Amino acid sequence: MGSEKAKPCHADMMIKVCGMREPENILAVASLTPMLMGFIFHKESPRDASSLNPDAVKSLPPFIRPVGVFVDKPDEYIISVCTDYSIKIVQLHGSESPEQCLRLKRRGYTVFKAFGIGNNNDFDNVSSYEEAVDMFLFDTQSASHGGSGKKFDWSSLESYNLDTPYLLSGGIGPDDVDAIVKAVRPGMAGIDINSRFETSPGIKDINKLINFILSLRKFNEHEPNTTPFWEKKI
Repeated sequence: MGSEKAKPCHADMMIKVCGMREPENILAVASLTPMLMGFIFHKESPRDASSLNPDAVKSLPPFIRPVGVFVDKPDEYIISVCTDYSIKIVQLHGSESPEQCLRLKRRGYTVFKAFGIGNNNDFDNVSSYEEAVDMFLFDTQSASHGGSGKKFDWSSLESYNLDTPYLLSGGIGPDDVDAIVKAVRPGMAGIDINSRFETSPGIKDINKLINFILSLRKFNEHEPNTTPFWEKKI
């Protein structure tokens, strides 16, 4: 795990629902079978899941992979939380170094590294992480490390030419299916959705998610793939 690269096509598009926090809402979202579900362990976030009972994560069906989201936390903290919650995928959303990413990867974790994309649309700093992570996540640059509800200029991704796949994030809302399909390019593995599908921070609107996910899956060539690329033998 963690050493294989791929450039998934949009038929394999992953859907990650992030910012989960409440047990009943987690169960409701799980019934929609997103491939990935994100849990934020960051006290400053209104979606902080640090007080969530680990059983709410451990009881997820096996085809839903939980992702632990961290901001500038030491290895020991990340490993401790992931052990408690049986999480094997970590998403680093701060200024973590390539060296830290690689250490966690060598410990057996699948590592996502998030980058805030601003007006300069500069991917030069991303390339130094390519051998250290399994997936990038491109979000809108913000002081809150995500969850801004705003989009960056998706056309900037036309200049992305690295081999590491990425998730598209930042301001994706219920009416963005057509825009997402138009934004698909080689390397785009899927999408990450959060704040624009909420009734309040950490609580997802199930009706909005149902309509959005069903509409997006109409563009897939087959039923949702439940095996992420890093678990496939290529």
